[in-house]
Amino acid sequence: MATVASLSICGVTQSSPDRKISLPSSDPYAFRVRTNFSFHSITLRASNSTSTSRFVVHCMSTGTDPPPVSETKLKFLNAYKRPIPSIYNTVLQELIVQQHLMRYKKTYRYDAVFALGFVTVYDQLMEGYPSDDDREAIFQAYVKALNEDPQQYRADAQRLEAWARAQNAGSLVEFSSKAGESEEILKDIAERAGGSGSFSYSRFFAVGLFRLLELANATEPTVLEKLCAALNINKKSVDRDLDVYRNLLSKLVQAKELLKEYVEREKKKREERIEPQKANEAVKIVLAENQYASK
Repeated sequence: MATVASLSICGVTQSSPDRKISLPSSDPYAFRVRTNFSFHSITLRASNSTSTSRFVVHCMSTGTDPPPVSETKLKFLNAYKRPIPSIYNTVLQELIVQQHLMRYKKTYRYDAVFALGFVTVYDQLMEGYPSDDDREAIFQAYVKALNEDPQQYRADAQRLEAWARAQNAGSLVEFSSKAGESEEILKDIAERAGGSGSFSYSRFFAVGLFRLLELANATEPTVLEKLCAALNINKKSVDRDLDVYRNLLSKLVQAKELLKEYVEREKKKREERIEPQKANEAVKIVLAENQYASK
């Protein structure tokens, strides 16, 4: 089966769950640090020939520490307990790990373009899934596992899609001089990306931009360049990430075709095995009827 590529999204780093740093025991002041996501404990121990003193400082979590990846994956599995075909499950599991790391970066801030990009990627990846209801249930479980609102994702994506369909290359790029809900979203992104606030670029954001251009029938490279400039986004990063996205979709299509061929081949084998059985049953019935008639 063809190898299924996956989106690769930069993430935050996590410290080891139990790391100690110690000075040699001969030093009069032993210093130990134990770190994880829930607390920090610093122990200072001074010793001499007559007494030993110990000073412990506990720095409790303020609630901003990110959960471990395993917790997000477990929340997803608990929310959607039905088996997922491996061709889809492989991509989903890698995607949720990478989005977890991006989601809990300090600079992360949800926006509608990011939501449009994720919804676009998800719908493309899950195209052809056996059940529409299951596909939406998986979407709900996935987004909720990241402590976000799936209804908001869908609503914001649909709103931007409707807006983009009414635009053209010129009006899309000139959002800063226009008034409107979607225009205000883009203005806010441009301000934050320009350095006035928190902004974390991701490949989902790049796909969201491309989707806007696609719906506005403005996919020329020059339009993308102008839109990136208006949003204070690095076009080279967008070009690179869109190439990754296209490559992923291409390989996923190949894998789905191979899976379809395999299913059809197995179905044909089962039918070929069933036909002789049906013929034997028919012969038995005829023979039994003949025997009955001859009596």
